[in-house]
Formats: sequence, structure tokens, C-alpha cells
Amino acid sequence: MDKIFDIKSEEDFKNICFEIFNFQMDYNPIYSAYSEIILKGKDPNKLTDIPFLPISFFKEEQIICQGQKIEEIFLSSGTSGNQSKHLVSDLSIYKKSFRKAFELFYGDIKDYCILSLLPNYREREGSSLIYMVDNLIKNSQYPESGFYLNDYQKLSQTLSKLEKEKKKTILFGVSYALLDLAEQFPQKLNSTIIIETGGTKGKRKEYLKEELHKILKNSFILSKIHSEYGMTELLSQSYSKGNGIFKSPPWKKIFIRDVNDPLSFVEKGKTGGINVIDLANLYSCPFIATQDLGKLYEDGSFSVLGRFDNSDVRGCNLLI
Repeated sequence: MDKIFDIKSEEDFKNICFEIFNFQMDYNPIYSAYSEIILKGKDPNKLTDIPFLPISFFKEEQIICQGQKIEEIFLSSGTSGNQSKHLVSDLSIYKKSFRKAFELFYGDIKDYCILSLLPNYREREGSSLIYMVDNLIKNSQYPESGFYLNDYQKLSQTLSKLEKEKKKTILFGVSYALLDLAEQFPQKLNSTIIIETGGTKGKRKEYLKEELHKILKNSFILSKIHSEYGMTELLSQSYSKGNGIFKSPPWKKIFIRDVNDPLSFVEKGKTGGINVIDLANLYSCPFIATQDLGKLYEDGSFSVLGRFDNSDVRGCNLLI
């Protein structure tokens, strides 16, 4: 459905959104059964009337529309049996989504050398992040582009070489590995953008995002650290170019639900649970209530403030 990626206005988004909602109600048995309980026979009139499926369903159920083949299964990190499974029936939609989003935020992939420091993702099967970065590397056309796993010295030498040659570079890195690189091989980066993808859990001390970015900025003499917001259950990324403020491509929208009343939404600038409409999730489920906390701003940008802890996932538990 190419028109997903040709959205030009709020009206375009709304029209396609309701078209996909109706498709989901006809062909997605898990989502339609859940929605019928929430809607109680009413038809949704506005986007916030559409039911958002709690993200935990991806751990417990096979979320896919009837009649669709399974081309790939993306798995979240976590112990086996407690992983989210995203059944992807058309990888071409995912490729189009992440390539177009990258182009919107950063321009032509061919202009960049793409470096990857994602050891824990690389070492396991089924990572949607690795699939994306691997594809970006293949399309980057720089011989230095690639995965560096735990080889911080080689990565540091590559960064130095690219800096001397003033080549535009993007380094995708998981938080704990970027901290290791910063401690062991600090250097001034002028031509390099660092995009952190989260993730220090279980690897080293947990840092607030602001603390993490401050350490990285000091070690690499950078004014800003970029971030990527995506997840196993989504096929579209949001990007922050600094200050922890994320923007999304036109086919993805963020809403903030009330933590105590998950069918209600809070005002702009108020903290609540992050709900996502990702139209690229055409054949799984585009309407998802995540377990992340955040704020939405007037221009549609948003910030991510953390996650509900297990004792406080009232929003999702009430929905289930």
C-alpha cells in the first residue's frame, strides 16, 4: 500500500488510518475481538476513538491478518518465552519505511558511511534494528561501513580515518557500548553523528538519558547526541536530533494516554503512556499502547521519559 508513504496532510493520515482500521477489523481476529470489547458497538469518529492494542499481546498471541504469509519474525530482547514476536508478512514495507524515514531526517544514505556498534543485538537472532542497520550499511557505498561488535579499537581507528577525510559518518550504537567506547577511546568528532538506540539494561549502571548524553558529548566533543525510537513491534522509527525531542515520519503518530484511565488522553505537555499509530504495521497491528511514558508537544514531536515499572502498568493492565 504505497499511499501510506505518500501522506501529505492530517486529512490524508486520517483517511488512510480509518481505511486500515476497517481492514484490521475485517482480517485481524485478535485486534477485532479486542476492539469490539472496547467499542461496545460504537463506530470510532476520531483517531483517539480507535482502540490501541496493549503491546503485551505481541508476547502472548500471533498478531497477523488472515491470509497473510509470514516472511520474517522479529523478536525482542529478553528470555525465550518472554519475547515479543512481530510477524512480518511483507518486508518490502519495512524496508520502504526505514529508508524513507532515514531520508526524511538525514538525506541520501549514499552520502554517509554507516558504522554499527550494536553487539548485543548482533549476537542474537531476529533483531529488527540489526535488519535495518544492515540494510543501511549495504546501501551506504563506503568500504568502511559495517558492524564493529566489541572491537572498540578498530572502530576508534576507523572513526579517526573518516574524520581526517571529513567523510559524513553515522554511528548507530547501543548505550552501554557507546559508553565503553567513550571511556576507552575518546576523540573529537566533527563529521560524525552518533545515534544511540537505548539499552544499558543488565550490562552496566543505568543512566538517565541526559546523563548518558552528557558523558558522550564530553568524550566526543559533540554539541548533540541523536537518538532512535523504535521497537520490535513497530516498523517505523522516530528520530531525535538532540535534546531528547523525537519526530516521526508522516505515516506514524504518537498519542499520550492517561495512566489511570487508559481509554482517555491527556493534554499536550502532560506525562502519560505512549500510544502509537504506525501505518506501516498494515498486516500486524498499527494501533499499539506501549509501556513507555512520554509527553507530546504542540508540533507533534514527543519525548520518552522511561517505562512503567511492573507494579505500575495500570494503563495496560486495565485494558487487558
